[in-house]
Amino acid sequence: MAKIVVIGAGVTGLSCALRIQEAGHSVTIIAKDFPSGFETIDSATQINFTSPWGGAHNRFILPPPGAAPDSQEAREHAMSLVTWEEMHSLHTQHPEAGITFMKAYDYFEAPELAQTSLTEEKARDKYGMKGFKFFTKDELPDGVQMGYEYDTWSLNPMVYCGFLLRRFAYRGGKILKREIREPLEVFEMKEVAPFDVLVNASGIGFGDPDVFIITGQTCLVANPCPVTIVKLNAVGMPTFNVPRGFEGGTIIGGTKIPNDWNPNPSLELREKILSNFAAIYPDILGPDGKFTVIKDIIGRRPARKGGMRLEKEIAQGEKCIIHAYGLGGRGYELSWGVADKVGKLLASHLGSADIPVRQVQAKI
Repeated sequence: MAKIVVIGAGVTGLSCALRIQEAGHSVTIIAKDFPSGFETIDSATQINFTSPWGGAHNRFILPPPGAAPDSQEAREHAMSLVTWEEMHSLHTQHPEAGITFMKAYDYFEAPELAQTSLTEEKARDKYGMKGFKFFTKDELPDGVQMGYEYDTWSLNPMVYCGFLLRRFAYRGGKILKREIREPLEVFEMKEVAPFDVLVNASGIGFGDPDVFIITGQTCLVANPCPVTIVKLNAVGMPTFNVPRGFEGGTIIGGTKIPNDWNPNPSLELREKILSNFAAIYPDILGPDGKFTVIKDIIGRRPARKGGMRLEKEIAQGEKCIIHAYGLGGRGYELSWGVADKVGKLLASHLGSADIPVRQVQAKI
């Protein structure tokens, strides 16, 4: 049994910690912020704690035709399939985990080759999209050229991350609330040292010049919705919703603006976001014909040029750090795929058997 420290208690850090724990290792999570209830979390002081503000659902982003199996798009799609299977297993075995399965509707005003070359057989057999079906022209909203549905999951991030943290602690995991400025700092902390491997699931990467933030404004409404919808517009921001379930309302979005540090939501933008979604799915308004707004949300997603960093580093001669950060807005979608990869890197470093992973691969 090795001693492992994980930096970060967002969805990536929690997933990695649980995977490593399942292999029989002793694990400590160090983080400034930990999951808490939506009712008490402070959106102003914890704006950089990304996981609570996520829409937290799965939308399959298909690799372009001919993409190599080792391309970023193909690797991320394979990770999303691993995560889909794990979410289905958790949903079946643990109804309290905050996961809901439903239909996803994807609409495209200007579909690209990844969509136009798609067939129902290819979607199911090559890309693993269960329950896939194209919409007829009569079923599409105005201005939409193409659309389809498939089976997906959506979750309440506060309920789900709280479930993961409780599961980790119940199995003997240790928790240390600290703010870390530099990964190497952890190797000198008397509370955890000595240990064998550090997993950096911090999100921000600690000075990585390729990391940048993507800021998004969304609106949380009390209106329930039985499906998750994404409409990619030919011009401008996408229109989407994410039902949170478990009395968590529905996220309506939203913006994705790189390198925007403004923490203040715009009421004008809220009205545009809500009206855009009501135009494609008027049933969201319910019998009263209106939205019941709970709050506006500003979230910062740490992204990385060239894609996530998922690799092992040996620092200062002998200190092993496994990096797992920079997932942008796909932290939940890729979380268990990333955790499995971290487990393999750890097992390889320790010279032990692989940590068990789900054998799900996309056929590219």
